Amino acid sequence: MKLPDAPLINVKILTASEAEVERVMQVCNACRYCEGFCAVFPAMTQRLDFSKADINYLANLCHNCGACLHACQYAPPHEFAINVPQAMASVRPETYQQYAWPAAFGGLYQRAGVTLALSLGFGIALFLLLAMALKGTLIHPPLAGDFYQIFPHNLLALMFGSVFVAGVAALMVGVARFWREISPGAPGSQEIIDASHSALTLKYLDGGHGKGCNDENDAFTLRRRRFHHFTFYGFMLCFAATVVATAYHYFGGMPAPYPLFSLPVILGTLGGIGLVIGPAGLLWLNLRRDPLHGDARQKTMDRGFIVLLLLISITGLALLAGRDTSLMGMLLAVHLGVVMALFLTLPYGKFAHGFYRSAALLKWAIEKRRGNNTGVGTD
Repeated sequence: MKLPDAPLINVKILTASEAEVERVMQVCNACRYCEGFCAVFPAMTQRLDFSKADINYLANLCHNCGACLHACQYAPPHEFAINVPQAMASVRPETYQQYAWPAAFGGLYQRAGVTLALSLGFGIALFLLLAMALKGTLIHPPLAGDFYQIFPHNLLALMFGSVFVAGVAALMVGVARFWREISPGAPGSQEIIDASHSALTLKYLDGGHGKGCNDENDAFTLRRRRFHHFTFYGFMLCFAATVVATAYHYFGGMPAPYPLFSLPVILGTLGGIGLVIGPAGLLWLNLRRDPLHGDARQKTMDRGFIVLLLLISITGLALLAGRDTSLMGMLLAVHLGVVMALFLTLPYGKFAHGFYRSAALLKWAIEKRRGNNTGVGTD
């Protein structure tokens, strides 16, 4: 299957952010003090110059742990002003926008934020509440958790399934374009395993020495790594709950609602708890983080995504707690509203970073095993 053509980009003309990464990498390549810190620096040493594709690759390989900034003798206020985390962070959203599909939607990355997330979530929730009022189900007697009496199963499956699949498809086309630009060749099974291990364990959020990241100062901490784990695996548990419930419905002849100690409810509850702890912790760290550790322009996109995940978990747990009451319909509408907001913004917000970073980790796994002849330096 042929991918949709990417927008025409002059691979020899760098943006201001990409030019800064090129400058920083040239200095770092001469110094090499941080060579053992994370994957970015050994990948850097395999290049003598840095093309646009190289820069996009290295920017997405960077996990923004901040360790190299505090170790660097040329960091601000030195006249060289070397700040690898900030330079890489500035390029990443440009990467998402450059490879976005459809291309016209790439600008949405610049608009993703808390205001948009809340507006979408509560706007959709209000629409659902109005629909319930017109249908006469806004005020209802306890329904024993049977929310299909509020919204039919087939309607929910069609609405949310189609939006989710379309969002993931759009995102994967963008990632495939990115991979086509940076790819050193088809990965082998061991390289896929290595990259998956690095992604699933967040290997490079340990600062290169196992002590962790730097957040608001030069002290090392594993908080960011742990909160990311709560977030990712909480999300995956919620996704697993949906998959299991779908299997129960279509293949087991067991439609919802399910008992509190059934597998879908247990998975969803554990996932919801993880999605409270993880996003709440990440939002706390984001508010406290040293501004030198990232790009201030991304904070709205980061916080919008975090807030949506946090609202999904809070409203989902509230729905579980109130599913046997007359408030179930209202709780369901609010929960569905924020879930739909996440699905609508999924391909054009912070959610994209995990997919692009995984592609960069896969390329690094290939380079690491095959030597230094796999760089993409096309200039």
